[in-house]
Amino acid sequence: MAERALMLVLHDVAPETWEDYRDFVAAVDALGSVPITWLVVPDFHHRNALERHPGFCALLERRLARGDELVLHGCYHADDGPAPRSPQEWFMRRVYTHEGEFYGLDEPEARRRLEQGIGLFRRHGWPLHGFVAPAWLMSEGTRRALADSGLAYTSDPRHFFLLPDFTPIRAPGLVWSARSAWRRGLSRLVSERQLRRQQDAPLLRLGLHPVDMRHSFSRQYWLDVLQRLLRDGRRPLCKIDWLRGRLPASAVA
Repeated sequence: MAERALMLVLHDVAPETWEDYRDFVAAVDALGSVPITWLVVPDFHHRNALERHPGFCALLERRLARGDELVLHGCYHADDGPAPRSPQEWFMRRVYTHEGEFYGLDEPEARRRLEQGIGLFRRHGWPLHGFVAPAWLMSEGTRRALADSGLAYTSDPRHFFLLPDFTPIRAPGLVWSARSAWRRGLSRLVSERQLRRQQDAPLLRLGLHPVDMRHSFSRQYWLDVLQRLLRDGRRPLCKIDWLRGRLPASAVA
């Protein structure tokens, strides 16, 4: 059987969400060499600018030194764009989520925010290969800006997309909705079904959010399923390490 991989991905990484993740990350580190992909928000909800938190920036640098990956995850992770212009857009931005930052942006504004985030990584000397839009929602203007960004990939819950052409690669992921007890219970059932269906998939991604860490039921599930997949022989990798054989050499230098 070909090697099967596993990715552990932390969403919404910011100084104010670190307390949610701290104990879980310590538990993962105790398992041994399990690299983590951190989706970093430059200024979470306009109140958490990374550059005002040098201690947290130092933490991210230590994670890079361990072999982890940092990915740009929006700019503010808050939908402050123009008001919705259609029923579908209203549903996506006011019912489905209030954090789809890049869903309503035109190309110039999407480009400005991408450049702002890329500039942050550049100033800190952090390698940057990927971008993930908050809630995985992107406007056409965002897609055009992203194609010109020089980044190597983006992703949604089911695929990686190689830039600039958005070439899809199947990459199934598990994600929970953990804001209420019934959602957590349903998420567990759905995840277990997905695991059975995808047991032979070349890659599985575990997509964690801060809210998952605030409930022992969901937090323990993620740790348990991580250990189960490791025992099953899956190799833990960051996104860029799994993608290296699928990208031009210039994209992963």
